[in-house]
Amino acid sequence: MGLRGSKPTFDDSSNVVYFIQIPLRGLRVPNLSPFPLKLETYLRMAKIPHESIMISTLSSKGKTPWIRHRGKDVADSQFCIEYLNKQFGVNLNEHLTKEQQAVSRAILKMVEENLYWVLVCYRWFFMNPKDMGLSQNIPSLIFAFIRRRVRKYANGQGMGRHSQEEIFHIGKLDLQALSNYLGEKKFLFGDQPSETDCSVFGMLAQFVFSNIESPHCALIKKEFPNLERYCHTMRNTFWPDWDQVLKGDASSTKL
Repeated sequence: MGLRGSKPTFDDSSNVVYFIQIPLRGLRVPNLSPFPLKLETYLRMAKIPHESIMISTLSSKGKTPWIRHRGKDVADSQFCIEYLNKQFGVNLNEHLTKEQQAVSRAILKMVEENLYWVLVCYRWFFMNPKDMGLSQNIPSLIFAFIRRRVRKYANGQGMGRHSQEEIFHIGKLDLQALSNYLGEKKFLFGDQPSETDCSVFGMLAQFVFSNIESPHCALIKKEFPNLERYCHTMRNTFWPDWDQVLKGDASSTKL
């Protein structure tokens, strides 16, 4: 079982990767932040031994998730992946052409720098807190504090300055682009998954499995059913213990 709440003890002589994420377990997704879900999907895809630790301690950059490996702390999900690629000799993109690698980079940035803020704005500004899919209720005063803080970040990024209709439109265009590129393929670039599939799944799972009352979830079901199929494929392939994880019954060390 992953540690929750208590201060963890690291065995820096071990080659196990300690995967630290804030305890935002959802009712329908392992974490309500897409970035821990992205990183853990990568760890599973790359078959890297890891231990999940759910505590409120943020990374040195004030974000989640982060990892510790052999005494070294690494912050930011993408930097974690780059570090682990080097340490474990992993290259999940080796089957991609240079053109596909360029497209992969563009998709990664669209999903993490644009679609992410659509998710944030809808979740924190427009949705009923009861529909967010949290595994436990957030006290109203704490929720209001978080909402004010998130609004400040969203306004600084720019997405928070748009109307609800405009944000929906931006999200729709991103989802349409993903749907058009995916087509009938099993994964983004064919029958073999790549690194960017981890990021795309981490984000889309929030819409498909968690924010089921959001208009973007309805949009996916109606206009982009291949994205829903894709999420189920990724979940079934790399998260066969999905339900057990949600219940807290799954082992935290994966090979």
